Amino acid sequence: MSFSDRLAEAVRRKGPLCVGIDPRWESLPKSIREAPLPHPTTARLQAVAEHTATFCVKVLELVAPFAGVVKPQSAFFELLGKWGMHAQEAVLNRAKEMGFVTILDAKRGDIASTATAYADAAFEGCKIDGETFPVWGADSLTINPYLGRDAVEPFLVAAKAAERGVFVLVRTSNAGSGLFQDLNCDGKPLYRHVAAAVAEWNKPTIGACGLGDVGAVVGATHPRELAELRAELPNVWFLVPGYGAQGGTAADVRAGFRSDGLGAVVNSSRGVTFPFHPDDPDWEAKTRSECVYRG
Repeated sequence: MSFSDRLAEAVRRKGPLCVGIDPRWESLPKSIREAPLPHPTTARLQAVAEHTATFCVKVLELVAPFAGVVKPQSAFFELLGKWGMHAQEAVLNRAKEMGFVTILDAKRGDIASTATAYADAAFEGCKIDGETFPVWGADSLTINPYLGRDAVEPFLVAAKAAERGVFVLVRTSNAGSGLFQDLNCDGKPLYRHVAAAVAEWNKPTIGACGLGDVGAVVGATHPRELAELRAELPNVWFLVPGYGAQGGTAADVRAGFRSDGLGAVVNSSRGVTFPFHPDDPDWEAKTRSECVYRG
């Protein structure tokens, strides 16, 4: 089954909620942060990474009945050094075992062999002497198209070979996104040119669900543009960040969906992962109820 069809199946089963996994140590529940941390410093960092993985896997278990898509944010794992990379691997592996569709949020963007290395790490793995060694095994990856077609191509090729997907940054949810994305180029804003390119890259990958494997990141904080891009890109999956903590509402994201209820997965990170005060003993119940509410 193609990536787009697997994603469609997950949305039909569980709804369009995508749970962002952004593990900030200071926000983790007190019960996890108070687990013994050894000395010296390096051992403490390893323990922090292990406790972080424990928390993330627990979140997966809590949200599994209500969400079919999860998006680990690579930066927070990378911050924990080599042990954080082990934690990211553990979280992605557990998510796969549980049947989640995974989006590795790393926003990669480079050219030639470097881009290929990033893509292979995300998807099939490291190839050595004819043997492939799995690395992240993600179902999809966020990528930055700023370097142009030759930077995107290695990701498209690797994703197609592995039956995976990519989400291309088009209209992002951050407050400063307009600095470049709104620049007028040949009569329309730059992000519309990027959207047109995504439509072309997506065309050869259309699955049975009517959507393709090359998606677009379009923020909930720009509802007018979200509606415009939905009309312009009827066969493209949207990853919609900015819902919840960044100010996007359910009404704002509605325009991202097609009439069949497909077409968008709506990400909530802090809103679902940290709806509690770190000292709250009932954090699990709050995470579960928030997932129900946002789903």
